[in-house]
Amino acid sequence: MTHIHTCYSEEGHTLKKHLLSTSAIALGVAMAAPAAAQEWDVSFGGFMSQHVGYADVGGSMFRNTPAGIANNQDRDGVFMHSSTEIIFTPSVTLDNGLTFGVNVQLEGENQGGQTYIDETYMTISSDTLGRIVVGSENSAGYTLMTSAPVVTSMAINSPSISSFIPFSGTGVGAVNNGYPGGFRQAGLSSFTEVAGNNDVQRLSYYTPSFNGLTVGISYAPNATINAVNGGNFNRNSTLSDVFDIGVNYSQTFGTTSVTLAARYGTANASALAAGVSDPETWGIGAQIGFGAFTIGGSYSENDNGSVGGRGAVGGIAAGTDYGNDSTGWNLGMTYDIAGPWAVEFVTYQGETKATGGGTADYEAYRIGASRDLGPGVDWDIYVAQVDADNGQVGAARRTIDGTVIGTGINLSF
Repeated sequence: MTHIHTCYSEEGHTLKKHLLSTSAIALGVAMAAPAAAQEWDVSFGGFMSQHVGYADVGGSMFRNTPAGIANNQDRDGVFMHSSTEIIFTPSVTLDNGLTFGVNVQLEGENQGGQTYIDETYMTISSDTLGRIVVGSENSAGYTLMTSAPVVTSMAINSPSISSFIPFSGTGVGAVNNGYPGGFRQAGLSSFTEVAGNNDVQRLSYYTPSFNGLTVGISYAPNATINAVNGGNFNRNSTLSDVFDIGVNYSQTFGTTSVTLAARYGTANASALAAGVSDPETWGIGAQIGFGAFTIGGSYSENDNGSVGGRGAVGGIAAGTDYGNDSTGWNLGMTYDIAGPWAVEFVTYQGETKATGGGTADYEAYRIGASRDLGPGVDWDIYVAQVDADNGQVGAARRTIDGTVIGTGINLSF
């Protein structure tokens, strides 16, 4: 039984990735060939994950009074976390061998009385040419990345655990006070994107698998536009020309399985201000399975830009970082017990450069078990511990620590 499954967040998003494909030149030739009318396969799937947990939360963040946040807050008790998507995937395969497909992901959670579409893109693929992805989707570097194995779906290699222990972003009130944060940033997750962009309008190409080796490249005109019809924009006012490359090697040798991954990405920031360097991200990851054990881990960095050698910009000294750069790594092990149970131990350790020059830390640990209840139904139990601080000293220092004991049901269809 292969029991490792997606946690429906950054930590597990790449586990539901596709291995991808298609040469634009060859595609043009193939499209010119006649094709008889074919029937569309109009299908859909998705997942729902529902968690209930008891959180014990402390730290100076809720005993002292940061600006904009009341002190003596009571953050202990029972809380819930939900993640749901309905994914529509119609496709048609023509007589010339090309498959054209659509992927539209409808978020299932109510967002202030509204629901919304997450990723939406077109795919063009064949077994020999590979795969092209056009639309609002993560980069090839992101989708080909790997990290520590997991069996439960409450992610710590992402901000998801902040539903119970509010260390990140607006989870601690109107002011973040320098706590580790940043979506798609290495301080919270090894599944990074350039400058933390997410599902922007992008063109990606993935090679076919050559004895387990897949290479992907991506280009996005802009690091922020992910709406329908990306539109024209001023390249002098935003990050532009986002390039990513990813490599993934996955192979089985007898009873041993090996997955290796690496990614790199960058964007053009030179027009934003004199001396501003381009943001970059890179990461490596590996998993090795032998018998019932799987071990693995990852390391990632986000360099969000710095002032270069042409003098100070905006009061920041030349050569100093100003973009909340971050690093992070994770390590984990799973064991697939004979029968329906699998168990795990996993940790994530991240650092983010905080306002004022300090380093905000994020440390998380989780032990858990998951039971296969039937086709597409898993039951999780877990304990997670999080410690975070804002990297400041003296009166400005803030800490958060917490433990959650939780359970969840995961449905996939």
